[in-house]
Amino acid sequence: MQTNNENSKIKLAALIIAPLLSLSLILFGDLEPENPSITYTLAIAILMAIWWITEAIPLAATALLPVALFPLFGVVDGKTISTMYFNYLIFLFLGGFLMALAMERWDLHRRIAIRVLMFFGISPGRILMGFMVATAFLSMWMSNTATTMLMIPIALSIIYKLEEIVGKAKLGSYSVGLLLGIAYSASIGGIATLVGTPPNLSFARIANIIFPNMPEISFANWLIFAIWITALVFIVAWVLLFLMYRPKQPWQGVNRAEFKKEYQLLGKAKAEEKIIFILFIIMALLWVFRAGFEIGFVHIPGWSELFDNPEYINDGTVAIAVASLLFIIPSKSIKGERLMDWETANRLPWHIVLLFGGGFALAKGFVASGLSLWFGEQLSGLAGTDPMILTSVVVALMSFLTELTSNVASTEMILPILAGLAVSIKVNPLLLMIPATLAASLAFMLPVATPPNAIIFGTGRLQIIDMVKTGFLLNLAGIIVVTLVTYFWGTQVFGIDVGSFPDWATTMSGKK
Repeated sequence: MQTNNENSKIKLAALIIAPLLSLSLILFGDLEPENPSITYTLAIAILMAIWWITEAIPLAATALLPVALFPLFGVVDGKTISTMYFNYLIFLFLGGFLMALAMERWDLHRRIAIRVLMFFGISPGRILMGFMVATAFLSMWMSNTATTMLMIPIALSIIYKLEEIVGKAKLGSYSVGLLLGIAYSASIGGIATLVGTPPNLSFARIANIIFPNMPEISFANWLIFAIWITALVFIVAWVLLFLMYRPKQPWQGVNRAEFKKEYQLLGKAKAEEKIIFILFIIMALLWVFRAGFEIGFVHIPGWSELFDNPEYINDGTVAIAVASLLFIIPSKSIKGERLMDWETANRLPWHIVLLFGGGFALAKGFVASGLSLWFGEQLSGLAGTDPMILTSVVVALMSFLTELTSNVASTEMILPILAGLAVSIKVNPLLLMIPATLAASLAFMLPVATPPNAIIFGTGRLQIIDMVKTGFLLNLAGIIVVTLVTYFWGTQVFGIDVGSFPDWATTMSGKK
């Protein structure tokens, strides 16, 4: 691992080298003489990419650069680029996170997690399954980081109990598998929903910016498609972890009483927990059935069609409407309090909001300047490549790229390039952009790859080699699953014809 001193040197070097590289490209590079905006946009993208990867300055600060640099270099006007930082997907994220904070405030998240563990049982395989299911389910709706943070204390307390009952020697490396299961499940569960992980939201917004005529990808559509990827990768992860880390000798003396004791410490469910759980279920159902969905000959209409202008309502509307109720409904346990207060809401990760905005702004610059199409033209030699091979290559490259970089930053830099490539070689953009987005969550090998990995590594109970050897195999399995499910199921859900180029992709928004 790098020391703090080494990290400081890298950040200082990046702080100096990145602007010099960008300036050199602006002064001496000329990608397309008739359109200097292409060169300017690439120079700004290089600057942001290096600073994002090295964290030379805070990620959110880097994300704000387009507001200053794009107008100054004539790429996009200040008014347009500023609007990229707040949109319905940002409100979808905020509403979902407010619900997660409310669950955490009243300990509902802990109750859900332990109940799942009690349900699954006490054998090594079942305990591993229980932790992984609880983590994956919560991460479908909550931040992967927050989910991992809430599961770690529970996992460690049970590991300590197991060590007391069966002994450290008999427990063996099982604790390593259990902790890896939490980290991996947080990433795998986040794949299933649009709000589950930041790259999914980034895709939905970036695709809409680049292709404004593209049919909407609703919460329900994404869930119907991605839940199978989550399920398949989850099964592979559980089997892999159980085979690699299962105890060598049978346990004796482990019983359900340990789990019941943990649950009893929470006491009786408070009224606030029950109300928040009901609101949580209502929000999930409203998301799933808002726009309705159609697969083949089956059509389920959405509830938004009950309104005069259903197109006015989106998933962000739902998130904020339900989250607002948290500030209105009074607490029954604490007089004068509500289910949610602003002190708790202030814990919203505003830096992630700005990071989203920076990615959206960068995507707008890629399209408005023509840089996306320019990149696509440079890669036009891939035209004629079998779509499945092309998809698998994209997934593999993205999967290993995101091991070393922020999955959000990687997604927001790569998606506009893939959009331009798709247009150049006349392939449906969704066939490249969707699997690339999913691949950003297939980061299982290194602690720096995702916050859940880093949190697990921070327990001091496993080594990097444990994560690398397990994560590499899971990465390979994830690449195969994402490629096959996208090609054979995603094409049905999203109406992708691998043999034709859709009309909505013939023009790219902002193209000069």
